[in-house]
Amino acid sequence: TNMTHVEGGVHGADLEYEWVNKLFLNYIESESDMAMAVAAIKALTEVIKRSKAATMMGLEKELKTAADLLKRHNTHAAMSLSSGCELFTRFVTKASLDIPDFSECKTRLIRRGEQFAQKSMMSRNKIGQLAERFIRDGVTVLTHGFSRGVLAVLLRAAQQGNRFRVIVTESRPEPDGYALSERLAAERIPVTVIMDAGVAHAMERVDLVLCGAEAIVENGGIINKLGTYQISIVASAFNKPFYVAAESFKFTRLYPLSQSDLKDFTTRRDSSVYAGEQKSPRPLSPSVDAPYLDYTPPSYITLLFTELGVLTPSAVSDELIK
Repeated sequence: TNMTHVEGGVHGADLEYEWVNKLFLNYIESESDMAMAVAAIKALTEVIKRSKAATMMGLEKELKTAADLLKRHNTHAAMSLSSGCELFTRFVTKASLDIPDFSECKTRLIRRGEQFAQKSMMSRNKIGQLAERFIRDGVTVLTHGFSRGVLAVLLRAAQQGNRFRVIVTESRPEPDGYALSERLAAERIPVTVIMDAGVAHAMERVDLVLCGAEAIVENGGIINKLGTYQISIVASAFNKPFYVAAESFKFTRLYPLSQSDLKDFTTRRDSSVYAGEQKSPRPLSPSVDAPYLDYTPPSYITLLFTELGVLTPSAVSDELIK
């Protein structure tokens, strides 16, 4: 699910930073549980370590070039990757104002960048602790996509001795649903995979929906894998709670009002994912609209589980202001 490619190839100015790209991809391939945003921050921390810049201004310029290169990865995680880069860039700017001494500032930034990966893993554990009481004995949970936050919640609930069932959507075209179901089955958690089109059919058997998020936006809505929005609508029609598990680094300063506001992030350039399914030759090739992500408005979300606490959607903007 972490397959990724860079839009537009490598340009002259980027050649110098191609090592950042390689390092980022290496982090993702070597640690399957590492979030894209964390891999990006680790790579940007390495930029600071190797930097020859003599001033804060020079260092910020190098980081911006490297971050822009990373942000060109066209993947379903482009949104959280982008928010990770922005989060770190904002922290660098703040540190440069707070710590006038350049070498001390650099040391502090490197330490903070290295701590971030550890903090991310701790965040998931905290989310698991906070959300575990919602996964009561005997419930059936529906989930969509492969979310490490959701996995942390379900594993924690199982470790506490709660017995529950999980229904996972296939989450096509990536094999996310099967990847998550294998992880759950390995922990002896009863799991069933359903077709993406079967959500309404299955909803009467479901007690709650639990999804991850690529981004949590300013109004408390979320941006997540395509299909999340319609699942939230079905859950609402059946009066079932819709919960979200995500780390606070997914908070993003965006305010989408409709699906079209996401087009920069959600367009899948390669529609060949569907091409192999055409069994019979067609005289005309249809145009395929296959976005990565959709936007779920806050009115469909019951609660968000983050390491900062269990939040209502309206509490998200308060957290973003802090």
